[in-house]
Amino acid sequence: MTSETKEARVLDAIRERRELVNAAIDEELPVQHPERLYEATRYILEAGGKRLRPTVATLAAEAVTGSDPMSVDFREFAALDGTEVDVMRAAVAIEVIQSFTLIHDDIMDEDDLRRGVPAVHEQYDTSTAILAGDTLYSKAFEFMTETGADPANGLEAMRLLASTCTEICEGQALDVSFEERDDIRPEEYLEMVELKTAVLYGASAATPAVLLGADDEIVDALYQYGIDSGRAFQIQDDVLDLTVPSEELGKQRGSDLVEGKETLITLHARQQGVDVDGLVDADTPADVTESAIEDAVTALEETGSIAYARETAEDLTERSKEHLEVLPEGGSRSLLEDLADYLIVRGY
Repeated sequence: MTSETKEARVLDAIRERRELVNAAIDEELPVQHPERLYEATRYILEAGGKRLRPTVATLAAEAVTGSDPMSVDFREFAALDGTEVDVMRAAVAIEVIQSFTLIHDDIMDEDDLRRGVPAVHEQYDTSTAILAGDTLYSKAFEFMTETGADPANGLEAMRLLASTCTEICEGQALDVSFEERDDIRPEEYLEMVELKTAVLYGASAATPAVLLGADDEIVDALYQYGIDSGRAFQIQDDVLDLTVPSEELGKQRGSDLVEGKETLITLHARQQGVDVDGLVDADTPADVTESAIEDAVTALEETGSIAYARETAEDLTERSKEHLEVLPEGGSRSLLEDLADYLIVRGY
């Protein structure tokens, strides 16, 4: 199978599942009183997004049970003990947590755009955006209590979601602290990436396995699949922040560099003697010019820093796919493997 065929297959899987997830979001999170609050909670969800994490979750459910892709109703998914679990509600919970993190990230980073439209705090106001994020956070746990899973499995899924949210906050705190340091080690960066980004991919893959009653080996394997593919995704996202035009990114290209965020790219460049802090002379992403970003990218390419980050993402992706070997062979497992590849090619 060619890479183009694999990508088309993944895109079809994402599209099919995105349609189901969007319909489920309409059901689970309607606009209600107070309308402004719930309009703000829906705003970022309606602004786009591929629904990658719910795609991982639904594929993982199919892979655990050996089901063919899209052959089972996710609302009435047969668990390993024969009972029915609402896997789609769990997938929505995970997507809602993702949206909560984006709202708060944009406030903290003072980013004006998200997915090509004004960020929630720009479209509404900061107070409303904070409340919208908090509402999404609490709604996610509400949804997770309503999957119909075996009580012990449901409780473990709640524990996993709660610990994931804590780790995301820890990762965000590390990311913020890195802005004040110039002595960060690559292993510290990878720890931050795992906490800030990868743990939600880990939860996306492992939560369905928990709810459906899979054994610990499979749950752990899926979690590690999510961790490694999630770390690869974030590293590649750092690459894309520098190499993809602003209109495609949905935000200002090079914003991470302007804001002084450390990435595997900048850490490698520092080790090569590059004055990373002097690459761009701008205080905010809105002040930076395309030519300044081009010059910075050229310097980072010449040191091999961008290539180093890409190679690291590729290595993590290969490792992520190895974790899936404990699962039954089939179309859903194969799609999970192809999705890992997709995340480091077109994941933005």
